[in-house]
Amino acid sequence: MSSPDNSSCTAFDGHVLIASGALAEVALAVKRLLDRHPARTPLILDDATGQPVEVDFRGSADEVLARLQPAASDEAPRGAGRPRLGVVAREVTLLPRHWYWLNSQPGGASATLRRLVEEARRNGSAKDRARLAGEAADRFMRVVAGDLAGYEEASRALWRGDRDAFNRHTRGWPKDVREHARRLAAIARDAQAEAG
Repeated sequence: MSSPDNSSCTAFDGHVLIASGALAEVALAVKRLLDRHPARTPLILDDATGQPVEVDFRGSADEVLARLQPAASDEAPRGAGRPRLGVVAREVTLLPRHWYWLNSQPGGASATLRRLVEEARRNGSAKDRARLAGEAADRFMRVVAGDLAGYEEASRALWRGDRDAFNRHTRGWPKDVREHARRLAAIARDAQAEAG
């Protein structure tokens, strides 16, 4: 889960918007709803991915917020020396000619692979953002609006980038669902336009 300070989420109770914003704010709004109506089953979705966000609502509001904070590390403070870089060793299988080329590069195979991965991430980032934004919008619609008339057509219009068709197929949806779906679709369209 992302940090509560930088994770943008939206909570729905059925087709009614509860709150949208930072996870901590949304969690508190949902907690207030559940304190008044314990039988409700609200859903919190991460705006960037459309994935559900699990929050433990037991106890007080302060206890709920405390559980959202990342766990403190039990590690002792490090002394002088090389900082931990977060490098993870994994097996990579390549042909002999690939290993020969990698080993002949400045910095060796590991440094060259890291440079190649970073370059690929930079060059593909616009397309990745467009794909992820589209998936987030589509996932939200499937979870919250999948039972509404026009869902399948709206999903197809989303992936085509057809704003008029998307708006036409979502027109009859409940206001909160319609507005949030259109906001996510606009983000996806902007990312698709940036990716070219």
